[in-house]
Amino acid sequence: MRIFKNDDGHMLIGGARATDIALEYGTPVYVTDEDAVRENYRAVYRAFSQHMPTRIHYACKANTNLAILRILEQEGSCIDAVSIGEVEACLRAGFTPQRILYTGVNVSTPELEALAGRGVPINVDSLSELERLAEITTKLPISFRVNPEVGAGYHEKVVTGARSTKFGVPKNQIIEAYSRAIDLGFHPVGLHAHIGAGVQVVEPFTRVTDVLVSIAQELEEKLGLDLEFIDIGGGIGIPYRCEEQPMDLEHLAEEVTRRIKENTSAKIVALEPGRYIVADSTVLLTTVVNLKDTPDKKYAGVDAGFNTLVRPAFYGSYHHIDVANKFGQPGSLVYDVVGPICETGDHIGKERLLPPLEEGDLIAVYDAGAYGFSMSSQYNMRPKCCEVLVQQGNTCLIREKETVDDLLRHDRIPSRLMI
Repeated sequence: MRIFKNDDGHMLIGGARATDIALEYGTPVYVTDEDAVRENYRAVYRAFSQHMPTRIHYACKANTNLAILRILEQEGSCIDAVSIGEVEACLRAGFTPQRILYTGVNVSTPELEALAGRGVPINVDSLSELERLAEITTKLPISFRVNPEVGAGYHEKVVTGARSTKFGVPKNQIIEAYSRAIDLGFHPVGLHAHIGAGVQVVEPFTRVTDVLVSIAQELEEKLGLDLEFIDIGGGIGIPYRCEEQPMDLEHLAEEVTRRIKENTSAKIVALEPGRYIVADSTVLLTTVVNLKDTPDKKYAGVDAGFNTLVRPAFYGSYHHIDVANKFGQPGSLVYDVVGPICETGDHIGKERLLPPLEEGDLIAVYDAGAYGFSMSSQYNMRPKCCEVLVQQGNTCLIREKETVDDLLRHDRIPSRLMI
């Protein structure tokens, strides 16, 4: 969890007062520190690249804002994309097709045709997808996503590598998949797996690397296939709570790269951090609009709900909360911080010890950069909020706040209903 500076009782984000940002742009608003994004990318790249050539595929589903993508393009990142929409966003941000690896699941033929038309390498998820892609083209670089039967993650909904999940070619079919690809005229260049999200210990990553190494050895022995890269997927977690420890990146990188270098001919290690790069770079600012005492709880009603940040309601996720305009003041009252959505489950944080709150106070929700805005919705007909980028005290708008007109723009009433 990132530590923010205190300027006379005011929270600073990237050198700018949170209160000044809220006054200029309104709330709710996602505020991203550009330098934090760059620092996080460099940290993970440095940890792995000191051991062997490394390719970072930023998992852009975490945050697809064009400005964030552009920052990472400048840093030299590649992309992990899971939809044609994400591919288009990355192309517009300046990425070349060769720096994007598409890893979809249950991919339609029209989407495969669109990817082929843009020349984007594809990480194939099934034998069905392989056969349909071959009818379109065999000229694209491909790799395969294997289900490694190694699953991990902070919630059952984000575990992707377990045997029972929908993802990847089953492990017992993976050699057949590569053989079939070669027969069809493809030249497979990589092998990929993904265990899940929010993993903060090294061991699951070493287990999945061992699986990938074993498959790579079998591919070399049986098919004479020398892979360009082995991709261990994403899932590196961050500490959302004050008492949690961050992932030991140096140890992770050393253990993974040693296994690949000593046991395979793969030239590159690839990985797909998303959360690690952007989560702690961003704070969600939201204003206290209503206070309510009930026989059981004190409620602090804010103008951000699970339409703005769904993770607490959907996953039961914890996000640290501070009061940006009373920064550093000790907590003395316990509040549930709740939003304006007409659902009992609409909460940002439960039972939080905070300074006594007043209407107009500014709440800061930490670690909101990953799966915050990207999972936001317009539920209850509430427009999506704006996004702001901060760099050494200077702010700029990187996404406009939506209007009700934006929400209704694509609706149509048949003429017969207007009679």
